[in-house]
Amino acid sequence: MAAAATGPDTLAEGRSPFARWVGRLLPVLLIVVLMSVLVSALLWRRVFVSIEPGEAGVLYRFFTGTVTDRVYREGLHVISPWDTMVHYETRRQVAMHAFDVLSVRGLPVHLELAIRYQPQVEQLGLLHRRIGPDYAERVVVPQTESVLRRELSRYTAEQIYTNEGGLLGAAVLLARDEVGRNFVDAEDIVIRSVTLPDRVKAAIEDKLEQRQLLASYDFRLRTAAQEAERKRTEARGIRDFQAKVDATLTPRLLRHEGIRAARDLATSANASVVVIGAEEGGLPLVPGGGGPWR
Repeated sequence: MAAAATGPDTLAEGRSPFARWVGRLLPVLLIVVLMSVLVSALLWRRVFVSIEPGEAGVLYRFFTGTVTDRVYREGLHVISPWDTMVHYETRRQVAMHAFDVLSVRGLPVHLELAIRYQPQVEQLGLLHRRIGPDYAERVVVPQTESVLRRELSRYTAEQIYTNEGGLLGAAVLLARDEVGRNFVDAEDIVIRSVTLPDRVKAAIEDKLEQRQLLASYDFRLRTAAQEAERKRTEARGIRDFQAKVDATLTPRLLRHEGIRAARDLATSANASVVVIGAEEGGLPLVPGGGGPWR
């Protein structure tokens, strides 16, 4: 008896139609699965977006544009792979900047600034649409410099260097207001230094020193004048007092006071004999030794 044939055709004929259909599609299914895994790996970061601490996100939809009515906070967010999440730092940031200002008389004044700022979180969508992520270079620094140039160019180099009347503070307040109109809060603008050309700086410092010396001399003169006036007033008081005393002194009053003084001296413990007066009208002889009068 001959053995039955067991070739591939025989095995295929022994399977069900579904199994034969799956067998024909198996290579295609494997390719599809591999492609899906590859696409998922590539798009993972575009679909699952993480907002880190100190950040906020603005979503740009491919079909509708920037989302301005929602800000994406910290955490994990799921978005469409064709959309884009733009990250913004919401912490306080500092921008250092230096520039020159021409004073009203054409002298250059060098300023160094430290600008502390942060975006208005609730307005991040509008900030992204109108300005963009590089808003510090587009708005914060240029706007601050523009306002300070405009305000300080109306003053002389000496007025700027000495901050006459608080003009630097007033200019800084205006710059903060201008920056705040662009969805950014400029919390503080610090003028770190004001530098003038060496010769101009030396001339201004010498002038200020001379002004202080003049003020010191004026103070000394006022002090001397007040002291002289005090002495004149004191002298007038002494003169008036002596005039009143001289008007009330009489020979009888002087004799009476002399007797009282002689009596007190004679009755003291150390007195024995006191002789006062030798001419006519002088004081009488008062013996005594500390005891009662005899």
